[in-house]
Amino acid sequence: MTELPLIGEAIAVAAEPRLAGARVGVVTFPGTLDDRDAARAVRLAGGTAVELWHADTELGDVDAVVIPGGFSYGDYLRAGAIARFAPLMSKIIDAANSDARLPVLGICNGFQILTESHLLPGSMIKNDHLKFMCRDQVLRVENSNTAWTLDYQAGQEITVPLKNQDGQYIADEKTLDALEAEGRVVFRYVGFNPNGSRRDIAGISNAAGNVVGLMPHPEHAVEAGFGPESLDGVGGSDTDGLGFFTSVLTKIVGGDK
Repeated sequence: MTELPLIGEAIAVAAEPRLAGARVGVVTFPGTLDDRDAARAVRLAGGTAVELWHADTELGDVDAVVIPGGFSYGDYLRAGAIARFAPLMSKIIDAANSDARLPVLGICNGFQILTESHLLPGSMIKNDHLKFMCRDQVLRVENSNTAWTLDYQAGQEITVPLKNQDGQYIADEKTLDALEAEGRVVFRYVGFNPNGSRRDIAGISNAAGNVVGLMPHPEHAVEAGFGPESLDGVGGSDTDGLGFFTSVLTKIVGGDK
């Protein structure tokens, strides 16, 4: 009889020992909710999670950064508008735009912060139905060549949780056309657009592919038995989000596909 792990016991899923040396920073702002979930996802993928505080003035020795979800500063003014000016964000912006191209993932509020800081184009506004939305959401992977999607296939459909009230991605037509033409739409909603985002866009990247932002929460779909299952036969397993974290770890240690 196979002994099941205790709830809350972090066990990496088929993690490679060489990945343990990859250090992924997880940023916490006042109002961040999902930093521990993101750190757990990094550990389950086999890497080392490093706590980062918004007021830090140095990134330290990290190889990638996750800006997790929540309501930084209570979404006062605009979601992500105040967090954008945190001391640590200036370091993240510089590192992401440097020749080293630090991989940065923004999830939900983190995506909002990335648009506010202009690491990604466009903006996030309230859902078109003006209500908070929480559901398991099917996504299609449109670009599998970013730092965070190497372990997926283009066209693959995955299921991850979504929870937001300012999740509607908008941009002018010129920007949207450029994102499409340059292959920078990384994820698209499938079957149902939960927030009215333009062209069903769920996530995008910068031109270099090291910065990715998306509204759904892959860190909540990293462990068998504790994530969403496929919806109406569409999508994959309840560990569909783990590929974000294994992708960046593999890239860090030099295993790009």
